[in-house]
Amino acid sequence: MMNKVIPEIIQQHAEEAAFLWLLRDQAVKAPQYSLSDLAELDERVEAHLDGLRIAGEAGWEICEEALEWQEPGEVFAAALLAFESGEEEGIQKVLEVAITSSELSRGFVSALGWLPYEQVAAQIQYPLTAESTVLRRLGIAAFTVHRQDPGDQLSDALSNQDDSLRSRALQAVGELGRKDLLPTLREQFNAKEESCRFSASWSAGLLGDSDAASVLKSFVESDVSYEEEAVKMAVRKMDLSSAIVWQKELAQSRNKIRLAVIAAGAIGDPVIIPWLFEQMAVSEIARVAGEAFTMITGVDIAYDDLEGDWPEGFEAGPTENPEDEDVAMDADEDLPWPNVELIQNWWQSNSSNFQNGTRHLLGKPMTKEWLQQVLFVGKQRQRAAAAIELALLEPGHPLFEVRAPGFRQKQLLNSWYPSSEKLVA
Repeated sequence: MMNKVIPEIIQQHAEEAAFLWLLRDQAVKAPQYSLSDLAELDERVEAHLDGLRIAGEAGWEICEEALEWQEPGEVFAAALLAFESGEEEGIQKVLEVAITSSELSRGFVSALGWLPYEQVAAQIQYPLTAESTVLRRLGIAAFTVHRQDPGDQLSDALSNQDDSLRSRALQAVGELGRKDLLPTLREQFNAKEESCRFSASWSAGLLGDSDAASVLKSFVESDVSYEEEAVKMAVRKMDLSSAIVWQKELAQSRNKIRLAVIAAGAIGDPVIIPWLFEQMAVSEIARVAGEAFTMITGVDIAYDDLEGDWPEGFEAGPTENPEDEDVAMDADEDLPWPNVELIQNWWQSNSSNFQNGTRHLLGKPMTKEWLQQVLFVGKQRQRAAAAIELALLEPGHPLFEVRAPGFRQKQLLNSWYPSSEKLVA
């Protein structure tokens, strides 16, 4: 009886670990997840990983078989077991699958980020120094998620002809706070490949280069990729008055209105709030306008009973119409619908607490101390904003990784900012 039940239990652990990883892959950038929520989800992932660990060889065999499904969650579980065991044959089997697509690679890198750096440091030297540019990209990503410097291998990758490897290395420069490599980033401002041009300008902006703003603006104004991340970094690199002028220019273009709303939230000046009220009345951008309002004021639209109803007749995401070619998911599905009247009433009662001409995040001016607190108490997108603002305040400091396992983030925050309130137990 036991021999029949155990494989089924192990199978369930493998399936749940993979499925829950998919949930957390979305949760790390979701508007409704706090650090405590993420840590709770990660504890559930870890519980099923423990089940696989306890199963020993049987756990690995089931994860190895699941690699045939070519799914990132399965790659995550298998990679974690393989690197924990240190078995080279298992590691190679996972790598063979992980390198076949960027989606599968994400599960692989996530597994290496899940494990303590000391446990994987020696093993991730192999992909970092491999001849394959795909493996080298994974190696750089694995070092960077731990905010560990790959050293000479990073410098070598910055001049590699492979666009994907070079782009990841350019991004790593900013995340690691390598100000000494700013000249190399500037050399890539005119790169032909969009991903390299964006990564170079984004990292340069993070490291204090004001010239990066013009490159980032070109992504927003040219209808190319990366425009949402570009607009947020661009306004953060501009002086406040220039950022507001540009935000107003974007708002004049119908196909840039969503970016103008996102820019408003990143700018954080309460002077933009009356304009946000107007956007909350437009169904297509109402929810993201509500999020921008929250970014500035800190009010929780759902929790504070400022939520409205789904607009009658409005459809978002894929429809049931077979002739509808738009199959994109609803980008704002996790955001609450703002009730404009209730929110305006709230603002009328609370606007005196805000000063125009001062950038705010979650209701307070962006001081270093408050940004640190947001890393403790904010939701994931808010925490990501706080991490970037902190890096901008002190160019050269590594960017705090808000996608790391929740339990590790708590440890880091409590060790990095011991003077802050311990709001994350």
